[in-house]
Amino acid sequence: MKTDAKEIRFFEQEPVPVAIAHLALPTIVGQIILVLYNMADTFFIGLTGSDAKLAAVTVCLPAFMFLSAIANLFGVGGAGESARSLGSSDRKSAGEACAFSFWGCIALTVLYTALAVLLRHPFTDILGGGDPEVHRYATGYLLITVGLGGLGTSMNMLMAHLFRSEGRSLDASIGIISGSLLNIALDPVFMFVILPEGKEVLGAAIATALSNWIALGIMLYLQSRRKHPSVLSFRFPLSPDRKMVRRILGTGLPACIMTLFENISYACLDRLMMANGTAAQAGLGVAKKINMLSHATVRGLTQGVLPLIAYNHASKNLKRMKRVIRDTVVIALAIGGGCMLACLFAARPLVGIFVKPGESLTLGMRFLRILCIGAPFSAVAYTFISFFQAVGRWQSAFVLAVLRKGFLDIPLMFLLCLVNPLYGIVVATPAADCVCFLTAILLYRLYYMRNLREGEMAKEEKN
Repeated sequence: MKTDAKEIRFFEQEPVPVAIAHLALPTIVGQIILVLYNMADTFFIGLTGSDAKLAAVTVCLPAFMFLSAIANLFGVGGAGESARSLGSSDRKSAGEACAFSFWGCIALTVLYTALAVLLRHPFTDILGGGDPEVHRYATGYLLITVGLGGLGTSMNMLMAHLFRSEGRSLDASIGIISGSLLNIALDPVFMFVILPEGKEVLGAAIATALSNWIALGIMLYLQSRRKHPSVLSFRFPLSPDRKMVRRILGTGLPACIMTLFENISYACLDRLMMANGTAAQAGLGVAKKINMLSHATVRGLTQGVLPLIAYNHASKNLKRMKRVIRDTVVIALAIGGGCMLACLFAARPLVGIFVKPGESLTLGMRFLRILCIGAPFSAVAYTFISFFQAVGRWQSAFVLAVLRKGFLDIPLMFLLCLVNPLYGIVVATPAADCVCFLTAILLYRLYYMRNLREGEMAKEEKN
């Protein structure tokens, strides 16, 4: 069985900038729209003028984004393994990797959503929803978005990863983009038309869950109507060997841990900020979502090129692989730097889109200016995390993932909170990004000296 020759051509033959554009642009657009639809909830809820409702959605963000961690565990791992198998012309193994990822994602998502629903009240309190009014709105939002919509959300993301493993970035983004646009369209319908006044948070939750299920349906339809043969397989029972399972989980674990710790980090941030009042929580929530645009764009870029790096690494085309890495770093830096400048100089109008003039707006713009400083540094770190995932060096990717979110920023939050309870905890995020950036450069340099340089010398001697 052969995969579409046009898609494989982008892995092997097309100029690197063209290949990156083909694989990454749809993913970048999809990630941007994904953030915009998250912002849409914030925007429409902000129209109510209620800091409690705005804080409730912010509090639930880590719980909702944990679904991304599950999707990344199996999606990034499965896509990386599938792409490496295709690079080695082993299409049977590529199909087995996809099947294991598909059913593994379903099993873990069902387990997580069940626990989230059963423990939603203490879960919400832990995330920073201790205020009675915030708690009431947050538990309802969590029940719908995670409990009822969780499986549709994680499987939608998983399918996008698996599509990209065989070069189908456009198909991957169609499902994500259509679901996001649908969410934006349904938000005001459920919030201000169908449901009565006071139920805006519930309306936003229903729109989110419904749109993600529809997006998954679109993904499955695209797969079923595909004219060219595909390596994607969803057969059951599974038959992957243990080494393949270890490689899939090892490759996906850093992406999962990074998303997981990112959510834990945000939960700690919300928890610590809760002491400063609801206005501070609301302002921080808006600042985080705006800052997410830079991270999501770079994440889309690096997710898009991951299969390209994995394929060329497996096929021993080291020269092309290094060119992909170099060009990706340049593009990522440009994106991160541009977003940082935009947030620094346009913080007030950006935050003002979501909140009305007042304390929330003032604090939100100050928080945004602090958070955005880390954007260029995290952009480079994302690139090298994806590189190490693509070549199967999960240990290095894991180190970078936990350094960026978890091992550094969370202790720094508690430490800097003692110095400045309001702004100190926010400074921890860009500080951790800077350290992760330096570590990423060091680890890549060590890998290059030990592996890529030796590979180039061996190739020259052979010729």
